[in-house]
Amino acid sequence: MTVVIGFEGSANKIGVGIVRDGEVLSNPRRTYITPPGQGFLPSETARHHRSVILTVLKEALEEAGLKPADVDCVAYTKGPGMGAPLVTVALVARTVAQLWGKPLLGVNHCIGHIEMGRLITQANNPTVLYVSGGNTQVIAYSERRYRIFGETIDIAVGNCLDRFARVIKISNDPSPGYNIEQMAKKGTQYVELPYTVKGMDVSFSGILSYIEEAAGKMLKCNQCTAEDLCFSLQETLFSMLVEITERAMAHCSSQEVLIVGGVGCNLRLQEMMGVMCKERGAKLFATDESFCIDNGAMIAQAGWEMFRSGQTTELSDSWITQRYRTDEVEVTWRD
Repeated sequence: MTVVIGFEGSANKIGVGIVRDGEVLSNPRRTYITPPGQGFLPSETARHHRSVILTVLKEALEEAGLKPADVDCVAYTKGPGMGAPLVTVALVARTVAQLWGKPLLGVNHCIGHIEMGRLITQANNPTVLYVSGGNTQVIAYSERRYRIFGETIDIAVGNCLDRFARVIKISNDPSPGYNIEQMAKKGTQYVELPYTVKGMDVSFSGILSYIEEAAGKMLKCNQCTAEDLCFSLQETLFSMLVEITERAMAHCSSQEVLIVGGVGCNLRLQEMMGVMCKERGAKLFATDESFCIDNGAMIAQAGWEMFRSGQTTELSDSWITQRYRTDEVEVTWRD
């Protein structure tokens, strides 16, 4: 049996998870929440992570019923993500690995999402839609790489939603995206917004600029409600994502779609993707917020796969990088 502990803290979530041969033994986390209308700054987020990470580590070990001696490898998020939070987590992971005398392993955050999604859903070889606050990619596996078929050319879909939430002063608790989703359910009027798909890629910055400018005027003149704007934004963004995912499926002759990342929790996105999959005779796989949202277990699971295939990270190479593409990683654990 191989036990791997994973440390995740690339954005405003800090989590420590423990996985043993495909079984999630523990997965506690904390979230740094800012006031409505505000985002989270890297330095303040890192300060939050430093204040709670040892408590979360203790919780993970206690919940799993394990001691440091039971752990075989220490995995941490190498990137991509926000610099200061990544450094905080890497420092703790490096320290723990040396104190416990365990090998260290730097994990790509995106691949952590994919491997956790594959584990939980048991999807075989899906076309992956990875959607979060920092990333938007359509991915398929081929020849030891997770190949990126399409992606955002500017901001991520989650960032677009989060920034619009700030415009209309939506609460960040538990997350702005979740609160937009709830408001969208009450929307009844569709407001036409720019729809920007460029081949296999998407662009969200123009949509955001348009709705940021239009929101104040339309709300002031009672042309629509905030709920209508949330509904319209979701419908437009998610339609774009379904379109490029379907195109990737056709290219790969794929009959499976796996949605991962924090925005993947959105039930409306899952519903729209489900309609497309049903029309194609394909299967949709998704997880709930326990595993869609950033967590330590996903880093542990990717680390478990990497460690079992013979990979480790030397201490001298255990740095972090804010830009770390999914297709940079050689996938040594898949055929």
